[in-house]
Amino acid sequence: MINSFAYNIPFISIFLLMTAAIITPVLPKKNRLPEKLSCYVIGTVAILSAYLLYSLTSSGQNLAFNFPMGHFPAPWGNELRAGPLEAVLALVFCVSMLLSLTGNFASTAEDIAPNRRQIFCVLVNLLTASLLALTYTNDLFTAYVFIEINTIAACAIVAVKEGAETTRAALRYLIMSLVGSGLVMIAICLLYDLTGHLLMQHMHEAIKVIVATKKYLMPLTVSLALITVGLAIKSALYPFASWLPDAHGSSTNASSAILSGLVLKGHIFTIIKIFYRVFGLDVIHLLRMDTAIFILGIAAMIMGSVHALRQTNVKKMIAWSSVAQVGYIFLGVGLNTTAGIAAACLHIIVHACIKPMLFTAAGGLSNAAGHKKGLHSLMGTFYVNRWAGLGLTAGAFSMMGIPAFAGFASKLSLTLASFDHPFIIFSLAALATSSVLNALYYVPAVIVVLTHTRLPDGQDKDAHKNFTAPAPTNLYKISMFIFLALNFYLGLFCVPLLRLITRGVNVF
Repeated sequence: MINSFAYNIPFISIFLLMTAAIITPVLPKKNRLPEKLSCYVIGTVAILSAYLLYSLTSSGQNLAFNFPMGHFPAPWGNELRAGPLEAVLALVFCVSMLLSLTGNFASTAEDIAPNRRQIFCVLVNLLTASLLALTYTNDLFTAYVFIEINTIAACAIVAVKEGAETTRAALRYLIMSLVGSGLVMIAICLLYDLTGHLLMQHMHEAIKVIVATKKYLMPLTVSLALITVGLAIKSALYPFASWLPDAHGSSTNASSAILSGLVLKGHIFTIIKIFYRVFGLDVIHLLRMDTAIFILGIAAMIMGSVHALRQTNVKKMIAWSSVAQVGYIFLGVGLNTTAGIAAACLHIIVHACIKPMLFTAAGGLSNAAGHKKGLHSLMGTFYVNRWAGLGLTAGAFSMMGIPAFAGFASKLSLTLASFDHPFIIFSLAALATSSVLNALYYVPAVIVVLTHTRLPDGQDKDAHKNFTAPAPTNLYKISMFIFLALNFYLGLFCVPLLRLITRGVNVF
């Protein structure tokens, strides 16, 4: 058994972040106090999450617990559930969020007007709270409430940067997100009507009865399809991902890192919980949803990379790469096995650490090029901001699946999980093809950054020699160093982490 303090950590974490969101608007703007408070609170929640993870795993047993909120029992109760998987995801989300903020602390001051920075901090706290709530929730009502909070905050974090382009991108993001939210709400209403419950375990037992009696199978299938499509839209699963490149490409560097690396993962993990905890893998297979997710995952892996190949804007290229990486996660979910779910969760962690690093590096290189985002404009910027250049290079190698980098570990786990699937040939072919396509757009980007430009007269000269770029701050260097360390740690020591994830899935 865990101690009483650890038992309350899931609720305390969400409560602290929501409280910070309420307090932030009334804080004085002097010395950027609202932003510092957000970083301190998220750092505190990260420490609490690490303690919870230690408490759940130190005994060597597969521990998990439910935390009822209020005194309302089933069928309408609100409940949190925490196990090793939830704890490690909460820790990774908080660390990645903190590094995304600190690594882009200087650029945020340039991109966001002073009167909007407090709003930005409110949105960051709400986003982090919603991510943890979606990670811990054990009932669909709480899940839907925080899906909506996540939607509003995510769209607003795009629009916080002034400009016509960001406004258009935010509105498009909002429209697509609201469509997804509407489908999820309809599905939850159907499920409640069919099962009479909102708590996940109780819904699971009711669904088992429906399947056994073969009664109401059609409305059950419709509800599963609606909730899957709704969350797939919000997760940017291809072909529902057309909104993502503009939203992530036109927002601030910190917003891009948060949106791509973290926001998408909350919705994806919600799908995993609904598949595994509400319906069960057998029902998912019976209703053929695993096959649909498997096919869409492969399509995303290929088409996301194809679209990335066509981009000349570095942030939009990385954004389309996120679509491909989301496909990897859904491929693991579509395998519909414990090994596949564990591999998908490992890729969630890898992507949550690497993608913010890539966007932070791209922002640093863009600043070194005079705030230009075109790939050709970044030529030679490695020699102006070496930390950003290292971040882009390491992130690119990880996304390509080079050994010793984080992406290799998750791709290898997906490959091994595919061997028990009847469509193994398609899975392996998609993994190989996508990795090659990743290399086709990441390698040229790395070469451009590492290459000195050549002037028209034929003399080699650094194009940025006459441009006085701002030197990377110590905070930027520290954040990038931690990102790089996480990249290599996940690549070299992934086996204990995968064991931990598998333990968490077993008590899911």
